[in-house]
Amino acid sequence: MAGVAKLFDGHILHKSNQEVHLNDEKYRGKIIGIYFSAHWCPPCRGFTPILIDFYKKHNEDKNFEIIFVSSDNDEESFNDYYKDMPWWKLDYRERGKRNELANAFKISGIPALILLDGDSGKIICNNGREQIQFQDKNGEHFPWKGETHAKAHKSCILL
Repeated sequence: MAGVAKLFDGHILHKSNQEVHLNDEKYRGKIIGIYFSAHWCPPCRGFTPILIDFYKKHNEDKNFEIIFVSSDNDEESFNDYYKDMPWWKLDYRERGKRNELANAFKISGIPALILLDGDSGKIICNNGREQIQFQDKNGEHFPWKGETHAKAHKSCILL
């Protein structure tokens, strides 16, 4: 998982606030979703329950994890919004890392869900929200990679 681990420099936390060691063998081969969202954003609040449901149904069988990257304006809003999310988070205090990631992935609006190959850090799909909410609600083609899918949905990228 060295690819994704390099992106975050050890600032990923479990729900219990314990650090996630992304280079650990148990995370090898995972698909990592980077979820950019915020409590103040109505479309985010509409999509987050859909993503939670998708995650709970598929995180084990699809071998994926999600890292919440907040655009909230204060830590209290962040904590209130994150409390129902079942996945990992970027420490709220890491605002510089949040900005760096948003720039690196060219995030121009939220909610946004980017899927990465955990081992290489390469983008698999940069429109995960569209896939989950509109295109492939049941996750039949998750993680939306491969030649046929990439041609049909140009923002899903071949590995």
